[in-house]
Amino acid sequence: MLDLLEDLWGFMRERKKFWLAPIILVLLLLGGLLVFAQGSAVAPFIYTLF
Repeated sequence: MLDLLEDLWGFMRERKKFWLAPIILVLLLLGGLLVFAQGSAVAPFIYTLF
């Protein structure tokens, strides 16, 4: 997993694609939120956001 992040950061730094960082961050946050919501009591409140 760490190698993937290092490769991704190297790609963005070398190709000057720093605009990808916020997109990746938002996708990771949304994925984490959905995984967290599946097994918790907060799920009905999170599903109303979508």
